Amino acid sequence: MDDNVAQQAVLGASWFDGETATFGDRLAGARDAAGLSQEELAKRLGVKPKTVRGWENDQSEPRANKLQMVAGLLNVSLMWLLTGEGEGLDAPELAAEMDDTLTGLLTELRTLRREQSQIVERMGRLEKRLRLALADTGGAGYGGGHG
Repeated sequence: MDDNVAQQAVLGASWFDGETATFGDRLAGARDAAGLSQEELAKRLGVKPKTVRGWENDQSEPRANKLQMVAGLLNVSLMWLLTGEGEGLDAPELAAEMDDTLTGLLTELRTLRREQSQIVERMGRLEKRLRLALADTGGAGYGGGHG
C-alpha cells in the first residue's frame, strides 16, 4: 500500500468520527479551527474556562442550551459535535511525509480504541446477565455479607 494512501486511511475521514474521537476531541478541534482559546470560548458562552476544559477533557458535558451555542459559535452542526456525523471539520492537514512510526502508532491507537469500545459493550452485557442470574437465584452468595 502506498504510504500516502496509508496516511489517509489512518487520518482521513474518520479523524473526528464517533469511533475515533470523543465529544471533547471534536469540541477542541472545532475551537482550534475557529481560532479561539479555551478562555475566549468560555467568555463568549458565559462559563468559566475550567468548564470548557472539562468538556474538552470529557469530564463533563454542556447542557443543551450551551451545546447549541457552542455549535453556532464554532460553525459546526450539533449532530457533528455529538456524534462526528454531519457538518463539521475535515481531518487536519497531513504533513507532506508522515513518519512510518507515527503512522503505526496512530493505527494501533485507533485499533485499541475500537477494541476498548467492544470490550465495554461486552462487559455491560455480562453484567446484565449476571444481574438477571442473581435475581433468579435470589442473590445468594453475591455481596450479601453472609459468613
